[in-house]
Amino acid sequence: MGKSILVFLLILCVDFGLHAEDFITKMEYAKMLYSNPRGIGCNKCHGEKGEGAIIATYKEKGKKITLKAPPINAVSKDKFFESLSKPHKVMPTYFLTANEIESLYYYVSNEVNK
Repeated sequence: MGKSILVFLLILCVDFGLHAEDFITKMEYAKMLYSNPRGIGCNKCHGEKGEGAIIATYKEKGKKITLKAPPINAVSKDKFFESLSKPHKVMPTYFLTANEIESLYYYVSNEVNK
C-alpha cells in the first residue's frame, strides 16, 4: 500500500508540473517582478510603463536639481541586460538572475507599449 501512495504522489507531482504554467502567466510574473523585484519596484522610478520619471527635485548650492530615471521601454535587449548587470550611482543593485532580467525586458518591451 505504501508503494501505491508513492506512485500516486509521483504522478500527481508530474501532472502538476506539466500544468504549472496555468498557475501564473508569463506576463503576470513579469508584471509582478517589475513591481517588486527585490524591495523597491522598477515602477517607482521608471514609471508604470517604463517611460521614465522624476525621482526627486532638490536644491544644491542654490540651484534646482532634478533626478530622473531614464525610460527603459525602448532600449535594446542587449542594453537592458547590460544596464541591469552593473552597479549604478542611484539605482539599487538587485542581483537579478538572467531569467528575471529576461522577464523584466519582456514586460517593458511588450505589455506596456501596447
